[in-house]
Amino acid sequence: MRHPLVIANWKMHGSGAFNQALVEAFLSLLGKHRAECVLCPPFVYLGQLKDLLRSSDVVLGAQDCSHIAQGAYTGEVSAQMLSDCGCQWVIVGHSERRQYHQESDALVAAKLSMAQRAGLSPVLCVGETQEQREAGEAQGVVKSQLLGALGDLPDLQGLAIAYEPVWAIGTGLTASPEQAQDMHAFIRGVVSDLDEKNGPALRLLYGGSVKAENAAELFAQADIDGALVGGASLDAQAFAAIVSAA
Repeated sequence: MRHPLVIANWKMHGSGAFNQALVEAFLSLLGKHRAECVLCPPFVYLGQLKDLLRSSDVVLGAQDCSHIAQGAYTGEVSAQMLSDCGCQWVIVGHSERRQYHQESDALVAAKLSMAQRAGLSPVLCVGETQEQREAGEAQGVVKSQLLGALGDLPDLQGLAIAYEPVWAIGTGLTASPEQAQDMHAFIRGVVSDLDEKNGPALRLLYGGSVKAENAAELFAQADIDGALVGGASLDAQAFAAIVSAA
């Protein structure tokens, strides 16, 4: 059985005081029997979050990593550095990285490989735009992203995949539970073809305006194993409710 997983992507939000208040409030609201939970703050707050989470079973993650192990690459942060900072997870291939930094599937694949070598569990993000969905290209786009990123990995063990329809990220729009389930079932088929052993056991997450109000209905779907949560993860009560729903 796949254990539910909920990941908070804070994006470029936070401050020392805000982070402490948010994490303390969130931890106070968590129950004992719940989903696995990961918090991904901006790089500069990883040390603070590591300390704040020390006595909990909530784990630390990062929002990105470099495709290079080390060297003269100003501004880059390697997967091994993230591991040294206490990270267990790393988000790779988020649509905002693809859009604003022109990250290709080949670059995402290199980042995935580096993450696995460093002992991190990567979360691969895939998803289509509204135009691509309306043109009937959603499955083709997602399959291309999956094959481009995962085709050269020796196995998919320890990986999670987040389906984030680009049109639903930060817009307030959410794929219907049926739309989300259809795509998650499609993704599971693709990854199972790539890796018959590990593919069926991969945890597939939904991302795209996940809220406390829609989480339970999304998580009730057969192939949705949790969520990658953006804006709602900055509200302790809302995020705790999402984790509880999973």
